[in-house]
Amino acid sequence: MRKILPIIFCLVTCQAFADAITLENALRATYTACIGINDELSGLKTMAGINTAVTSVGTAAGAGATVVGIVKSSKDAKAEQLEQILQEIREKSENLAPMTELEVTVFMDEFNNSYNRVLRSADEIESELEKTNRQSKSLGNWRTGLLATSGATNVAGAIIAGTNQVRGDLKQQLETCVAAVDTLRDSIIQARLDGYDVTEAQEIADTCGEFKYADISSINTRGTGAAISSGVGAATGIAGAIVSASANKPRNDNNAQEKDRERNLNTASNVLAGATTAASATATVFNATQIGAIRRVSEIAEKCTGVLK
Repeated sequence: MRKILPIIFCLVTCQAFADAITLENALRATYTACIGINDELSGLKTMAGINTAVTSVGTAAGAGATVVGIVKSSKDAKAEQLEQILQEIREKSENLAPMTELEVTVFMDEFNNSYNRVLRSADEIESELEKTNRQSKSLGNWRTGLLATSGATNVAGAIIAGTNQVRGDLKQQLETCVAAVDTLRDSIIQARLDGYDVTEAQEIADTCGEFKYADISSINTRGTGAAISSGVGAATGIAGAIVSASANKPRNDNNAQEKDRERNLNTASNVLAGATTAASATATVFNATQIGAIRRVSEIAEKCTGVLK
C-alpha cells in the first residue's frame, strides 16, 4: 500500500504539471501566431489613407475640369454669336456702303443682344471676339491639364487600391491566430480544473479571440471597388484630356463643319470630365470605407497585441 500511494500521487501531480506545460505552450503559440498582425493592418490603414487623399485630388481635378469646360462652352457660345454679328456687319458693308458707327449701334440695338451697350463698332466687336477666343483657348488648356491630372491620380489610385488588400500571408496569420486561441481555450479549461490561475490566459483568449468574428473580406471588397473605380477614372480622365486637347487645336477652316467638330469634341470632353469626377468620387468613398473596415479589425489587433505584451 505504501508503494502504491507515491505512484498515485506522482500520477496526479505529474498530470497537473503536464497541464501547466500545455497551457504555457498554448500561450507561447498564441503569442507567435497573433503578434505582428497589428503592424500589418497599420500599413494597410496608412496606404488607404494615402489613397483617399490621392483620389480626392483626382475628384477635385475632375470637378475643376467639368466647371472649366462649362465656362469654356459659354465662351464658345459668346464667340459664335460675336462672329455671327461681325459677319452680318461685314456682309451689309459689302453690299452697301461701309456702315457708320451710328448704323452699327442701331444694328446692335436691333440685334437685341447683351453686348449692345458696350460694342458700338465693328472694330470693338472684332476685339471682343479675339479676347473671347483667347479666353476659350486658355480655359481649354486648363481643362486638358486638369483632366490629365485627374487621370494620373486615378492611375496611382488604382495601383494603390489593387495592392492594398489582405493578402495570403496576413490572411493565413489571422487564421493561425484564431486556431491558436481555440487551442488556448482548451488548455485553459484543463488548467482551471487543476487549480491553476488562468486569469491572464483567459484575458488573452477573450481579447485575441475576437479575430474569429472580424470581417476581413470587407477590406478586400472595398479595395477592389476602389481599384475598379480608379481604373474607370483613369480611362475617362486620360481620354478626356486627349479629346480636350483635340478640341482646343486651331480649326483647319472656319466653316460650319469644323465648328460642329469642335463643338462635339468640347461636349465629349465635358462629359468625360463629369464621368472622371464621378469615378474618382466613388473611389474616394471606397477608400474611406476601407479605412473604416481596416480600423475595426485593427482595434482588435491593438487590444490583442496589448494583452500579449
